[in-house]
Amino acid sequence: MATGSSSRTELAAALHRLRSTLARARAELEVAQADGESPPADRLLGDLGEALALLEKVEAAAFSIVSVLVLDDDERLGELTARSLRRLGYEAEFAGRMRKLRPREIVVFDLGLSSSLDAGELATLRATRPIVVTGAADPASRSLAEDLGAAAYLIKPVETADLAAAINRRTAEESP
Repeated sequence: MATGSSSRTELAAALHRLRSTLARARAELEVAQADGESPPADRLLGDLGEALALLEKVEAAAFSIVSVLVLDDDERLGELTARSLRRLGYEAEFAGRMRKLRPREIVVFDLGLSSSLDAGELATLRATRPIVVTGAADPASRSLAEDLGAAAYLIKPVETADLAAAINRRTAEESP
């Protein structure tokens, strides 16, 4: 994904928040040291967690790392798919259920999970324009994928190169 002006703006904002979070942690340590007290471990751990999350955003924006969520009803296959994508440089994660999505995260969705989604999850999925993977090639399955706004429809077993190409096409749609 090319780094456009919105990516630069997001990068600058994330860097600013990261700097503020680290400054807050430093101030906590300095005040505790000046007062001769132990630093507040819970607050510092929270700040470090926040800083690491912000660093992930900075890295993703700076290096154009594509985040992919693999949703599959077959845990083993989903894990293998995510691992194959990580080998290609994607930040890929497997889940058996829908979770809160990261900004611009690409969803690889096994059509078999569609019946387990509630109305809110279906709306979220539609908004992502998922890449649908399924073992079904029948017209009803294709129609369901179209209803989900699928960016691509791939029949299992899916070759990793074909999935990567679909992810790259989907990512390119968001480039400025």
